[in-house]
Amino acid sequence: MTKKIFASCLLVCLFVLPQIASAQGINFEHDLAWKDLLTKAAKENKIVFMDAYTTWCGPCKKMARETFMQPDVANLFNAKFVNAKIDMEKGEGIALSQTYNVRAYPTLLFINPTDGAIVHQAVGYHDGEQFLQLANDALDPSKQIGVLNMRYDRGDRNPEFLFGYAYAAREAMTGTHGKIADEYLKTQKDWASERNSKFLFDMATDANSPMFQYILDNRERFETLYSKDMVNQKIETLLYNKLDDPNASLDEIQAVLKKTNPENAERTFNNYKMVYYRNRGDRANYAKSAVSYFKAYSDSAEELNEAAWTFYEVIEDKSMLKKAVKWAKKSIKLDNQYFNNDTLAALYYKLGKKSKALAAAETAIALGKTAGEPTQPTEELLAKIKAMN
Repeated sequence: MTKKIFASCLLVCLFVLPQIASAQGINFEHDLAWKDLLTKAAKENKIVFMDAYTTWCGPCKKMARETFMQPDVANLFNAKFVNAKIDMEKGEGIALSQTYNVRAYPTLLFINPTDGAIVHQAVGYHDGEQFLQLANDALDPSKQIGVLNMRYDRGDRNPEFLFGYAYAAREAMTGTHGKIADEYLKTQKDWASERNSKFLFDMATDANSPMFQYILDNRERFETLYSKDMVNQKIETLLYNKLDDPNASLDEIQAVLKKTNPENAERTFNNYKMVYYRNRGDRANYAKSAVSYFKAYSDSAEELNEAAWTFYEVIEDKSMLKKAVKWAKKSIKLDNQYFNNDTLAALYYKLGKKSKALAAAETAIALGKTAGEPTQPTEELLAKIKAMN
């Protein structure tokens, strides 16, 4: 009888304990210093996985809440990696962000513990399936970005290699995938094949590139592969990126928008004008274009808040700041959140309206704490408001 009970308990442990472990998600080594974590991984002959995050990063929180908790994900990462979750704005994270050139969040790093070199990496939110694929690529030397970089540096220009390398570089956000994609496409006589067309659509990031021009010239074909909305979104994204170009022409951008998406061309162009002038530090034209834009379009809480915050940062004219207050209030009416109440508090502070600034700041902090947002900047603003005469 005792043996049967023992056997039953053993079976329960064998089946239940792994499920309990996976239900707890990825096991992160929170208490180890970075050098000790590398030592642990080296002894266990494992790669280090580092979730490079910040407290204010929405996609980071979503991955922590959803992706990291999935049983399949937890089982793989707990078995194959030593896992670290490090805030890039605190403690060792500040130096590590410089060492590994972390510029966006989350950055998902796989690191060789013996020399600290990056084996593989990706940037941005990944769902469970994408994250498992990323981990398996990190475990496969033929797909690791570090190995692919070495192959490229040694002169490998095989078309199939370039095809896969471009995707790996894009996911890693190394800034090189456009160049690699160009090299691949130069080996291809038929850009119109479905494989090459999808590759080109995925890789196009520069509105000055032959890839962008090919999309414009063959827009109807791409609409059959994707959809009209997706193609318009791609074109508008590349044109938006072009606004950073010192040689960008608003007239040329407007002409493309009118040709490709005439129904929304006016609104999109007027929005781009704001960005164009803001990027160039032209405060007068930025303010003028913003006022004009929001007279016609005021249905986006994010757009209203962004413009109101920019006015707080760069505009001194009180009449213009009062317009920004109206935008912040409209943003709050559309979507009452920490970020737009914080903007309203800052604007009232700049206008010298102490009681209104105080109320808005306290509301922002309360909303932020409820949502789990970092509220330190607003708390610092609140201290300044309280010190006002």
